Amino acid sequence: MIQYRAALGPVAVIALFFIGTQWSPFEPHPDPIDPPSSPTGTSSWSDHDWDVFSSVVAGAGEAKLDKLPMGRLMAIIGTSFVGTAYTPNTLDIPGPERLVINFRGLDCVTFVENVHALALAIKSGAAERLDNRADVETEYEQILRTLRYRNGVIDGYPSRLHYFSEWIEENARRQLVTNISKDLGGIIDSEAIDFMSSHPDAYRQLGSLETLKDIQKIERRISERNRHFVPQDLIADIADHIQDGDIIAATSSVGGLDVAHTGLALWLDDKLHLLHAPLAGESVQISQLTLAERITSIPGQDGIIVARAHELGEPGLRNAALATEH
Repeated sequence: MIQYRAALGPVAVIALFFIGTQWSPFEPHPDPIDPPSSPTGTSSWSDHDWDVFSSVVAGAGEAKLDKLPMGRLMAIIGTSFVGTAYTPNTLDIPGPERLVINFRGLDCVTFVENVHALALAIKSGAAERLDNRADVETEYEQILRTLRYRNGVIDGYPSRLHYFSEWIEENARRQLVTNISKDLGGIIDSEAIDFMSSHPDAYRQLGSLETLKDIQKIERRISERNRHFVPQDLIADIADHIQDGDIIAATSSVGGLDVAHTGLALWLDDKLHLLHAPLAGESVQISQLTLAERITSIPGQDGIIVARAHELGEPGLRNAALATEH
């Protein structure tokens, strides 16, 4: 891990030092536990989640990381989670759909979501308000809800952005990210999307016929849209146009599925790698292979979608209800 710290530069080393004073990101986290429900039943935190959150935010504040470009900040935050346990299905807890806050165990999507949300919180000055836990928790919930749910509103299981191509499209519409895949020479993926509705037994919530029909409607809408991706044999050629912290979605060659895996771009020793939470690795890690090598070596993945996070002050972000007036 020393080589990673060195490659990220002196600012990152300072950031990781501050973050590590209360919680070491390079040590395995405790086993995840079922998160408690908030009094309103709409979100869930634990004291350990707050400890992780406040350590990351406080460390970033002391190191003045809020002044960094968004992508660079996301890369540093993401690296601070190296060693965190890979944990699937953390959002699929019993009961009605609600916002889950869980930093103790991450999958490939919740890793990207939480890193992006943390960066937005840091950029909005959360470090200065950590003494008011309730307000900061509410602000973070608002950010995460905006990223994770269609129109930023929780309205049952179908309102969650299950297909990552729609996650990118929705957050691009809200001007939180820009999908740069077409600009990188991407081509259109015209395959119909229907993986969830074709495998209802794999999703507990799809036992409801009404929910299944809602998912089918969403799949039809996604299928009608132009989805650009960069084929795997072009990744090495366009790598220089990808920046630290860009959101990477590995496209799937499995029928009916748009995206197989997600992570963040990270440059190390002049080579582009993937910072991610893979099932095979059992924890958040930095890929040993370059991004291009990794995609081409994995059956079932055939390219990438690349999205770039917007800066907090860019047009439209305030309309996404992320900023707090002070």
